[in-house]
Order: sequence, then structure tokens, then C-alpha cells
Amino acid sequence: MKGQDVRIGLAQLNTVVGDITDNAEQVLEAIARAEDAGCELVVFPEMTLTGYPPEGLLADEQFVSDNRDALQRVAAACTKTAVILGFADHGEGTLYNAAALCADGRVKHVYHKRVPSDDPALEEHRYFAAGEDTGVFDVGDTRVMVAISDEALAEGMPTATEERAALVVNLAARPFRMNETEAHEKALRKAAGRHGAWLVSCNLVGAQDELVFEGGSVIISPAGAVACRASSFAADLLVADVAHTGATGGPMSPVLSAREKLYRALCVGVHDYVHKNRCTDVVLGLSGGMDSALLATIAADALGPRHVHGVMMDSRYTTAQSTADAEALAANLHIDVLELPIEPAFSAFLATLSPVFGDLPADVTEENLQARVRGTLLMALSNKFGWLVLAPGNKSELSVGYTTLYGDMVGGFAPLKDVFKTRVYELARWRNREAEVIPSAILTKPPSAELRPDQTDQDSLPPYDVLDGILARYVDDRWSREHIIAQGHDRESVERVCRMVDAAEYKRRQGPLGVSVTASSAAASGPLPVTNRYRS
Repeated sequence: MKGQDVRIGLAQLNTVVGDITDNAEQVLEAIARAEDAGCELVVFPEMTLTGYPPEGLLADEQFVSDNRDALQRVAAACTKTAVILGFADHGEGTLYNAAALCADGRVKHVYHKRVPSDDPALEEHRYFAAGEDTGVFDVGDTRVMVAISDEALAEGMPTATEERAALVVNLAARPFRMNETEAHEKALRKAAGRHGAWLVSCNLVGAQDELVFEGGSVIISPAGAVACRASSFAADLLVADVAHTGATGGPMSPVLSAREKLYRALCVGVHDYVHKNRCTDVVLGLSGGMDSALLATIAADALGPRHVHGVMMDSRYTTAQSTADAEALAANLHIDVLELPIEPAFSAFLATLSPVFGDLPADVTEENLQARVRGTLLMALSNKFGWLVLAPGNKSELSVGYTTLYGDMVGGFAPLKDVFKTRVYELARWRNREAEVIPSAILTKPPSAELRPDQTDQDSLPPYDVLDGILARYVDDRWSREHIIAQGHDRESVERVCRMVDAAEYKRRQGPLGVSVTASSAAASGPLPVTNRYRS
């Protein structure tokens, strides 16, 4: 960098897919703030102008043209500060995930991503071709190498040293995955050492459909030390002076604990899905159980209590303890509560079906009917008041099909669908760390759907610690049944659980979207074929 400091701004924005005009306005506002801070270079995340991932919108030629027009508007404003930002580019019928250098009031250089992401949740190979040229630009007196997303980590890519660049600029939009942030930052630190240059990585923040982006943009020295780190799960402008001798002036936001990261990711997922889809309020059933308690707490934290509506739908099997627990939770959260007992509707359905059912014994049919009455009531409230229904199902239940289609699976969004039941309890205890919000009785009583007398989940399922241990291996890690058994799990339990997972695919296909926090979620992995006879 020729001995001079370069003041760099990393503008991690929360963009909206398809809202090109607003995304461009966010860019212009960030540029103005960076100019006021004396920045010579401002870096934005991957695909900033389109929002990320734009998926099928890329098939619309007008969409791509609009984002290129927005790039020209941004470039015209870059008269004092150089800017590198992501957009979608096209040429001769080919689309590219691209980065542009804007300076002196124009687009000076464009780089096409050479290594499209292989993350199944992003499906870049469906839309983008691979670029061919190395992105090396001169920004003032500083030679810069541009890398988009994991290109900064790729071993086969040219290094900054080979290209005589003093700075690697990484535009990223990396989905949040539990327990992967530290490993990714470690990989960036290693990459900075391999490049022999300063590495600045600007990551997207916010949520898009099922994906959440953490932010946490970083500036890393050639020695592999993190010099500055932006906020997690919040828009931020990180400004620092970078020189051969070090980086100064930038903040060092703390690394959050694993549980806090997961909780905040779920809150961001709920907040952005609701607001980016032009909703304001949500509604959910309050059963007095663990899942609905954590879900209501996340919704209240994400949206504010006045935008959360809980519905108590007691039946003949609802215990007085569950009613009291639901009431205590609602009081602690200061959320609105409606009481809609389902007994009249349930009895009417039973009477209607009686001539057909005759004296057949009651079974899961009647249990499912109660759940479907509740789902109908929640959808009626949604239709009447425009409230988005939140479904309470967790990953353990959805994995093995311990759910009711058109019943507890009803909803527009399922925030816990990628969170195992044991982790639901962990998050609830973490949320209660300073003051009891979720009543302790909910945390200590046996979980139950309360659809028949004295019912508990363990009547139908193994204990959740056993169940989740098997599911983590089979669903998350994709281990074989024999591999799981060899690690000490009971053969009968493994065989039973794995059969349940395979048989429940048709239910999972019909469930609502939800926050993805693992690489094994429906948003990040290929589904099973519903019709198949492998191990049937």
C-alpha cells in the first residue's frame, strides 16, 4: 500500500431480494456515511443490488437490466470514494455473479465470480456461469484483488502475492449455520496468510426466506490476525485505517456464544420474513408446552409484544397446569391472548362423523381432528386480521412425522423447524438466564400434545435425548444406520427412528418455510423421494 493508510469501510447491509431501488438507496446512504468518515474505499456484500439469493428472478431479463441500471446510478455518485459492490451481470446470454469497481463517477472494472458456490441452498450453478479473468484493480495507489464468497478460501486461485496486490477484498453472502462461524473466520485468517496480504471480508446480514446471514464482517492482517470485526445480525458500517503496519480505528465486536447466535438468528429470521413480506403481526397457538413457549418468546423479541397474538384453544384433555402455564407465559411476554375453546367444534365434528365411524374405537383419528380444529381457527384469524400464522413444529417432530398435516403444521412460517427438541430446551433456559420469562413449570413437565388422557410424547417416541442423538447422525451427518448402531445406539431404536424419518417425507414437503440454521435443513439439502422402496 506504498506506506500509506487506506481508510476502508465495510458496509454490511440487510437488503431485500428484488427491491433493487431500495437496495441502491441503502448503498448510496452507506457511501455518504463512509465519505463523511473519510473512507477511500467502501466494500459491499455479494449481490448487493439484487438481494441474495435472487434465484428464479434471474431468468427475467428486465430484472437483470434493472440491477445494471442501478449500478450505473451508484457509479455516478462515486466521485469522492471508490466502491466495490456485488450485482448480477450478463453478456451474450450468460449470467454472472459479479463485482464492480465504481470510481470517478463511472464503472471502471467488472469482475465475474470464477467459482460459483456449491452450497445446495444457493444453487448458483443453476443460474451463473463461471468467470475467467482474475479481478485485480488499482484503487488509487492500492492494488486490490477481488474475491467473491468462498473464492477467497480456494486453494487453486491466484494469490495476492502472485498478483502483486496489497489487499484482498472479499464480497460475501454466506448463510448462517450453527457452529460454523468460528471455523469460517479461522479459514479466512488462514487465507490471509496464504495471500500474504490484508483481507477484508464484507458479509451480508439479515434473512431471505429460509436463509439467515450473520454479518460479522472482518478485517484480517497478512499474519492472520483479526484486526476488526463488525456486528453480528445487524446492519453495520465498519471503518478502519489499513496499512502495512496494522489496522487502526475499527471496532472489535465480540464473538457471541453458540446459543446466543442461534437465538438471534431465529429472531432475525422471524423479523425479516414478516416485515419483508409486508406483514406486521403474527398469531400462534399457546398450549402451555415448550415449543409454543419458545416460539412466542422469539416472536415477541423479534417483532415487539404488541404484534404477537397468542390463542389458547383448550380441549377436554387440556390440563389446568397447561392453561396456567400459557397464561403465565403471555403475562410475562405482555402479548395479546385470545381464548377459543375447541370443545364445541370438536364435538360437532364427532357428531357429524358418528354415523360413518359407528362403534369403531377412538384412535389417532380423533387426536388429529383436534389439531385440525385448532389449525382451522388459527387460519380464520389469519384471514380476518392479516396475521401470519407461526407453526410451532421442531426438527425432532418434523423429522419423524410426529405432526398433524393441516393441524399443528398449519402456518405461514415455522421458525423452529431446523431446531431439535433438546436444543429448544437449551434456548429456553438461555433466554431465562437473567429473568424467568418462560415459566419453569413448562421446562420441567413431560412434553405432551394433550390429545388424549395422560398422554406424553414418550408414549410414541424415544426420550428426546436418545431421539435427537440418532437424528443428528442420520439427518444432519447422513450416517448409515449401521454406522449409528456401531457408535453405541440401540439397533431397534435406530431402525425404528430411521424408518419414521424416511416415511415422513411427504409431510415435510407440505410444511411451511422456516429458518434454516444447519446444512441438513430442507433449504440446504436435497429432499428424499416421497415414492421409494429403499428399506421400505
